[in-house]
Amino acid sequence: MIFYGFDTTYLVFILPCVILSLVCQIAVKSTFSKYSAVRNSRNMTGAQAAEYVLRQNGVTGVRIEHVSGSLTDHFDPRTNVIRLSDTVYNSASVAAVGVAAHEAGHAVQHAQNYFPNKLRSAILPAARLGSSLSWIFIIIGLIFYAKVGTVMLYIGIILFSASVLFTVATLPVEFNASSRALKTFRDTNLLPPEEYAGARSVLRAAAMTYVASAITSIMQLLRLLFIAGRRRN
Repeated sequence: MIFYGFDTTYLVFILPCVILSLVCQIAVKSTFSKYSAVRNSRNMTGAQAAEYVLRQNGVTGVRIEHVSGSLTDHFDPRTNVIRLSDTVYNSASVAAVGVAAHEAGHAVQHAQNYFPNKLRSAILPAARLGSSLSWIFIIIGLIFYAKVGTVMLYIGIILFSASVLFTVATLPVEFNASSRALKTFRDTNLLPPEEYAGARSVLRAAAMTYVASAITSIMQLLRLLFIAGRRRN
């Protein structure tokens, strides 16, 4: 719906998601910064914490490497490598231990063939294709109002749906990786209660960014369907 040159569907569907994403990003940075200043009582670095979680879960053959940047931590299933950032790898903070353990949780998922993880990997090629091509069709569809424009718009929506499905499929994978990390801490009494609570806060804040991303993708899809529906009418 266009009102004096302004697309009100953006205001309804997207703007709240933008605000939610900003709030989540601020929360992650704030929580990580807070617990980066708290040293864990075990004096365990992020790299050591990742090794610990892997060992406690019986996972071997995973390399742990250093990567530059901040909050660039990730697990690469193609090479079976956990990469930890500057603020995690050699840091003995509560935040570093939490983040590193989370990435080790992903490695444990991979080793144990966790089904949601395999499902997300199966969706990834279609999601990448949809993400790169969908907006070409959508823009063309929005420009042209003839029947061909409507067809192009719906093709774009179908392609975009694959990337939306991927963001939704990511949620159980991310939550489970954190659950595995925290369970290892609990079962082995690695951290005292106050440090455990700090690590959990860091992981919860990070998880909310994935929730915000999924909500944003879903709302973008609903917006496109709303626009397409109004055009047909």
